[in-house]
Amino acid sequence: MPEDTLNIAGRDYRSRLLVGTGKYKDLEETRQAIEASGAEIVTIAVRRSNIGQNPDEPNLLDVLPPDRYTLLPNTAGCYTVEDAVRTCRLARELLDGHNLVKLEVLGDEKTLFPDVIATLKAAEILVADGFEVMVYTNDDPIIARRLEEIGCVAVMPLAAPIGSGLGIRNPYNILEIIENASVPIIVDAGVGTASDAAVAMELGCDGVLMNTAIAEAQKPVLMASAMKKAIEAGREAFLAGRMPRKRYASASSPIDGTFF
Repeated sequence: MPEDTLNIAGRDYRSRLLVGTGKYKDLEETRQAIEASGAEIVTIAVRRSNIGQNPDEPNLLDVLPPDRYTLLPNTAGCYTVEDAVRTCRLARELLDGHNLVKLEVLGDEKTLFPDVIATLKAAEILVADGFEVMVYTNDDPIIARRLEEIGCVAVMPLAAPIGSGLGIRNPYNILEIIENASVPIIVDAGVGTASDAAVAMELGCDGVLMNTAIAEAQKPVLMASAMKKAIEAGREAFLAGRMPRKRYASASSPIDGTFF
C-alpha cells in the first residue's frame, strides 16, 4: 500500500495536522508543543509575529527553522482585501520568495467570521500574482467550489468560530464540501479537543489546522501529542470504513450455524 500522504501544492506531507504559533507563553513552549504535534506545516501570523522584520526582537524562525518546517504565513487580523494582499507580499519578501500562504479576510471582530466577498477578491489577486493560496472560509459548499475554481490549492472551512473550541457544528456542510472538491479540504478553526479533530478526519477531511485548542490547553505540549494521535486515528478510521449505523442490536457473536 502506498504511503498515505497529504499533498499540497505538489509537495507531500506525512502529517495531516497543521498548527499555529500564537498564544503560547513563550517561544520555548511554542517549540515543544509543535514538536509534540508532529506537524510539518506551521502557520505564522505575519502581522503579529517577528520573522525578521524586527531584527532586535526574538525571531520565531529561531525555534521553527524553515529547513525543518514548511512555513505558512497567514493574514490573521486583516479585514480588507488590500491589507491581506499586502501582508502576503510582505511575507514573500521576508521569506525569500516563499509563495505558499494562508489567506483569511475577516468580516467581524466579535465572531471573526470571514468576509466571503473580500476573500474571493483577495484570492483572485493573489493567485494571479503567483501565490499558492490556502484559504480560510465559511462552511458554504458553493463558496468552497468557487475558491477552488479561482485556483486556491486548499480550501479551509471553519468548523466553528475561531478560538471557540465548539467542535464541528455543521458536519453535513463539511461533508458536502469534501465530496465535491478536488483540492485538499482542511478544517480550520473551532476544534477544541482531540475528539473534535478525530471527527473531522472521520468525515474525510484531508487535514485539520488548529492553534487555540493546543495553546490554551492546561498542558499544551500534552494536548499537542493528543491531537497528533487523534488525527492519525481519525484518518485510519475513515480509510477503514465504519460499520453501518443500525437501530437495533446486532450480536457480536451470532448463533447462526452453531451447534447445540
